[in-house]
Amino acid sequence: MPKTAQSAANAESSRPSVGQGPRAKAGVGLRVLHRGWAPYAFLSPYLILTSVFFVVPFVNAIVLAFYETNGPRARVFVGLANFRFLLSDPMFYRALENTTVFAFASVFLQLPISLGLALLLNSGETRMKNVFRLILFSPNLVGQIFVGILFSVLFTPRYGLINRTSQALFHWGLEERWLTNPNLVMPALVLTSLWAWVGFNMIYFLAALQSVDKTLEEAARIDGADGWRVFWHVTLPSIRHVVVFVVIMCVIGSYQLFELPLALLNTSDGFGPDNSGLTLITYLYEMAFRSGDLGLGAAVGWIVALIIFAISLVQIRFSRILDD
Repeated sequence: MPKTAQSAANAESSRPSVGQGPRAKAGVGLRVLHRGWAPYAFLSPYLILTSVFFVVPFVNAIVLAFYETNGPRARVFVGLANFRFLLSDPMFYRALENTTVFAFASVFLQLPISLGLALLLNSGETRMKNVFRLILFSPNLVGQIFVGILFSVLFTPRYGLINRTSQALFHWGLEERWLTNPNLVMPALVLTSLWAWVGFNMIYFLAALQSVDKTLEEAARIDGADGWRVFWHVTLPSIRHVVVFVVIMCVIGSYQLFELPLALLNTSDGFGPDNSGLTLITYLYEMAFRSGDLGLGAAVGWIVALIIFAISLVQIRFSRILDD
């Protein structure tokens, strides 16, 4: 190739091509910068709301548990004194005992009934499933305050529906004062919660049962297994993850019980006779808002959170053992 042609070719190759000049490079940089900040701009409303309504209250609750307060502004640092007071307060232990009894009743009474109803609906006629599902789930559509007021009427001596039904079935209970008898307050709370939440948990179990592989159940029946063995060895292991989830949610809901006893035991502000209906959240409300010590209320809240966290860890660990 002649030198002149070679020089011209080299000059052409060294000349910046269209779109590769300084302006083009600056445009690429701006596009990269714009692409890097755009997701955060779209996420900023969520991040701001989360910070304002979750992160800030969360940190403030941690700090507040180490202070003694008199209203929202006056506070004095007391260290672990709030926790020491709770661990020496008999009323706190009574609230913990009542809440734990309610949680056990919810897990070992409410959930088996929910699972039994789900099994009946899953094996029943298809056209009636939706009707019964709506009937059983409908109590959950109303608030706990309404449920508490309703059952405070149903537990009325002599004229209440529950008293008259108990008298007709067991020849007992017509004159019983459920809500003023310390021995009957917790059974009254448990009965009320059954009506309110059995249908809600039943929906979870019903959804899980409908996803069970029917061929496994048919194979077990062909091998000679009866209904109980099919349920215990095939159906229940297939829905174990949903069972663990429902148990955890039931325990969390039990330790957060507040509105129901407050409405049902309205004459005693949710405490009941001899504190027989006192729950941990009612105790928290009493300490924080009626007594005015928000720091003590925050300490109660953290103890409740730790209890729920520990129970949930045990249940999750147990479910992993079952998987192994």
